[in-house]
Amino acid sequence: MLPGWGRNGRAVPVSRILGTRTAWTTVGDGEFFCPGCGGDRNYQRLTGRRRITCLGVPLLPRGETGPVIECAACRHHYGADVLDHPTTTRFSAMLRDAVHTVALAVLAADANCARTSLETAASAVRSAGFDDCTEDQLGALVEALAADTGRVLGEPCGASLAIELHEALDPLAPHLAPTGREAILLQGARIALADGPYTPAERDALATVGAALMIRSDDVTRLLAAARTPS
Repeated sequence: MLPGWGRNGRAVPVSRILGTRTAWTTVGDGEFFCPGCGGDRNYQRLTGRRRITCLGVPLLPRGETGPVIECAACRHHYGADVLDHPTTTRFSAMLRDAVHTVALAVLAADANCARTSLETAASAVRSAGFDDCTEDQLGALVEALAADTGRVLGEPCGASLAIELHEALDPLAPHLAPTGREAILLQGARIALADGPYTPAERDALATVGAALMIRSDDVTRLLAAARTPS
């Protein structure tokens, strides 16, 4: 590319004469998890029109660009797929609901719904964020779940309960590290083992949990065996 000439007679690179400029327009906003800031931030969704400039003056249109997501804090631009990542608040709610659903599924697989299992389940659910959860509340929910679906406690995981597990776990699993997925499965295993060895129905429920968490079946088997071994 040929240079231009400045006032002092020196060559001026064409890149300083010709360039492009983007005029951004806001088309939406909201809250997202900013990977640059590492936390929840407000954002603007932007679309842009590019123009060729000469000495900084916009001249010819060069098409549209975007959409992009601009963080209101760091001003960095990201692709629209960044919105697929849940905010910290949303992620916490998803995790809390997942633990609660797993606990109910495992308890429903226990024909006796033993008190020790209820105590272990309530502790896990409280740790996940349901601070006021009690054993009696979980027991009532399990009975209501059985009455609503027509299931008998202690039966293998039925279609309706499997659907609930997938609805709670499928959106969460891609955002969890492998250790996080395993931790949820192991919480369910501890609930099942609180009153004795796994029953076939409990194994079935935990296998469904593992599948929804995208854990391979052989790894599910390994983790369930490990949970039986005292630490």
